[in-house]
Amino acid sequence: MSILNILRYPDSRLHKVAKPVTVFDARLKQLVADMAETMYEAPGVGLAATQVDVHEQLVVIDVSETNDQLQVFINPEIIWASAEKKVYDEGCLSVPGIYDGVERPAEVKVRALDADGNPFEIHATDLLAVCIQHEMDHLKGKVFVEYLSPLKRNRIKTRLQKEEREMQKKSGERR
Repeated sequence: MSILNILRYPDSRLHKVAKPVTVFDARLKQLVADMAETMYEAPGVGLAATQVDVHEQLVVIDVSETNDQLQVFINPEIIWASAEKKVYDEGCLSVPGIYDGVERPAEVKVRALDADGNPFEIHATDLLAVCIQHEMDHLKGKVFVEYLSPLKRNRIKTRLQKEEREMQKKSGERR
């Protein structure tokens, strides 16, 4: 297993729409394992393949306190969403250090495939529902900050671009 590089907003690759997974092989299982390791190391509760520059419909999630309940969603689709909405403070591994409220359906039913290609459905509430919707947005090329006002989004973009320049400057000084 290996730790993958997580793309940082506003990287344009985060806006690529993911394609459905059609081949369930050793490469896919390795990608799932690498994404899980990357997510746990970050640390985070969810990671979409888009965030590691793989544009396939694959999401890994673990909202457990003990990091031992990995869930894999391949080609996920929301088949039902509650009319009730809730606002949750969301963060993102591609937008480090930024948290803000996003309104989403409080509950969802999702149909997906597991890493072996077996279909399943899940009814999700609370953090799991938020996480699934957040990660599925990545597969559509959308980052959670796009739900925020243009002013907030521009401030976040400017801050992250400044941090990126500072990191590049520091790594250049070490050479």
